[in-house]
Amino acid sequence: ALVFGQMDEPPGTRLRVALSALTMAEYFRDVQNQDVLLFIDNIFRFTQAGSEVSTLLGRMPSAVGYQPNLADEMGLLQERITSTKGRSITSMQAVYVPADDYTDPAPAATFAHLDATTELSREIASRGLYPAIDPLTSTSRILDPQYVGQAHYETAVRVKQILQKNKELQDIIAILGIDELGEEDKIVVARARRIQQFLSQNT
Repeated sequence: ALVFGQMDEPPGTRLRVALSALTMAEYFRDVQNQDVLLFIDNIFRFTQAGSEVSTLLGRMPSAVGYQPNLADEMGLLQERITSTKGRSITSMQAVYVPADDYTDPAPAATFAHLDATTELSREIASRGLYPAIDPLTSTSRILDPQYVGQAHYETAVRVKQILQKNKELQDIIAILGIDELGEEDKIVVARARRIQQFLSQNT
């Protein structure tokens, strides 16, 4: 099933689109007894529509001009995406981050409810690496030895450490060149580049 609201429609209509889609998902889960995969593109439009409705109602805006009940509205939507005894709703949501500011109230209110995030990076894309996923800022609550095993967890942590160290060395490389690095740092950079290639479609 497909539910959509176009940008030229009234904000009240666009605000209800996500809730209507979720009601349909609950019907498939509870009545049809099916597992449901719910795609939301883009969840920021839900927040944006809510902000416009709030303005029309004459409410005093909060930080950065968003509606004062932003967290409540987002919670009302996100907390309905859940499992029952027999079936589940799993949601994948595209999240627009204004000016790449992760402290912006809109994406922050969304991320608080997500179990995992995959960040697409402009900087990685500029190097021609696709998919341009940034492992350092992407997160998952199940990256835990209890769920993925000790070996997998330790490998993931070590990979992140190498990529983080490489990121810290980039300013030095840009100013002085890679030849000015110590041997240990050169090894880190070489490993990081191999990891980046491995995680891309360029391999």
